[in-house]
Amino acid sequence: MSQNRREPLQQVKHRRDAVLRALAGGIPYAQYLGITFDRRGDELTAVLAYDDKLIGNPMLPALHGGVTAAFLEVTAIVGLSWSYIWEDMESGVLPLEEVEAGALPRLPKTIDFTVDYLRSGLPRDSYARAKVTRSGRRYASVHAEAWQDNRDRPHAQAAGHFLMPTRG
Repeated sequence: MSQNRREPLQQVKHRRDAVLRALAGGIPYAQYLGITFDRRGDELTAVLAYDDKLIGNPMLPALHGGVTAAFLEVTAIVGLSWSYIWEDMESGVLPLEEVEAGALPRLPKTIDFTVDYLRSGLPRDSYARAKVTRSGRRYASVHAEAWQDNRDRPHAQAAGHFLMPTRG
């Protein structure tokens, strides 16, 4: 798409939403857990809607640690993918027809992922955001935080390193 031509806002929003749906839809476990993404401009917030199947310790009750880790990892992968796909999506290099057909670049692969459990995840909705701290052609670092009622009181945080897919 030419930078000189103005694209209607609805078309831009539609393309961004289609890319986000394709990214999140490419992770079956995220679908199983019920992870969705709320998009505001270029900022993504992952949402883990509460479900009884997410409880690890019914005596407390508390979210399962593996669910929390998976939630943070999915948030990091989708956030990283969103950041490196942004330019192609905005310029129109990534055509909407291809996105809707599922032709997105491959997702980054996890090299390592470390989770800090700061407090028990309560039986309610959780939210998470990822921040790319380093992004190169071959390697990227991402920090993610998950919270429930108060963003200033995260219940878990994570740091991960990812192998970037080859562009081409």
